[in-house]
Amino acid sequence: MRCLTVADALAAQGVECHFICRTHSGHMINVIRSHGFKAHPLPPAGAGALESGESAQPPHAAWLGVSWQEDAEQTREVTRHLRPDWLVVDHYALDKRWEESVSPRGCRLLVIDDLADRGHSCDLLLDQNLGRVAEHYSALVPPACLCLTGPDYALLRSEFPQMRAASLARRAKPQLKRLLITMGGVDKDDITGKVLDALGSCDLAPDVQIEVVLGRLAPWLDSVRDKAAAMPRLTRVAVDVNDMARRMTEADFAIGAAGSTSWERCCLGLPALTLVLAENQTSVANALSRAGACKYLEIEDLLDGLPECWGAWTAPSELSAMAYASAAVTDGSGVERLSCQMAASVG
Repeated sequence: MRCLTVADALAAQGVECHFICRTHSGHMINVIRSHGFKAHPLPPAGAGALESGESAQPPHAAWLGVSWQEDAEQTREVTRHLRPDWLVVDHYALDKRWEESVSPRGCRLLVIDDLADRGHSCDLLLDQNLGRVAEHYSALVPPACLCLTGPDYALLRSEFPQMRAASLARRAKPQLKRLLITMGGVDKDDITGKVLDALGSCDLAPDVQIEVVLGRLAPWLDSVRDKAAAMPRLTRVAVDVNDMARRMTEADFAIGAAGSTSWERCCLGLPALTLVLAENQTSVANALSRAGACKYLEIEDLLDGLPECWGAWTAPSELSAMAYASAAVTDGSGVERLSCQMAASVG
């Protein structure tokens, strides 16, 4: 999704963008094409594709589905015909060996990373995490590589910075009337259901309204709808929304995952309880909590911890403090900053 955000911004400037994606289960090639981009599908992984016996693989090598050499060979077949000015790589299983093997002559390479756990051979590297600095990559990239680090480079869709002023204005006199719950479109572990269970024991004001956002393919969608209907306060379930910036702007408090939506909430100054759904989200949640931009609970502590802390976390003074701190994290203009750097590098 963040690559799609970058492509949308570049296309608006007249840049022709292509995607290379392997057809894993759950691939988003149709979504990419619906945005008007050409997608070049690589075949699905075959059985035993990773049994190469090679050592020194990146920690997430299995996510690629095939060996990096096979992936590189198939990718080269596509780029050989496209002859791109830029190759953008966003995959935790790929490192400098793949990048050196694939990058066409005369092509510049941008790596989007979060982990700082492997070497890269690139011209630009972007890591949007709070607390990340260029020195974290100094031993992992070439000396001439420009590292763009921190939430100033958060890759958000244009509607988020566009709604920032209106959202921040709403928070001048905070009060909790609307609560937004968003755990990602699929939420395969039904964290949304666990949040609703915990909220059922919270001291919610009579006029609080709750909105849950899920995707139509979420396996627990029917269960969440049943729980929403039984909640003591009005609770709606919205499916496959395309106006998240508006919904965040109208919300007074959010409960959400510590993924890329963290930067969306920060751009809009939305106070939040952040939950970690994957190991690589822990550092984001901790950093945002230290900055005062959110509250942070372990999922296993939800049922007891949320009712215990609810009153303190949603007091007007606390909502105001979180709104101020989160808005200071990012203004949402990271894509614009990135595209300027890409244009300058080509020039």
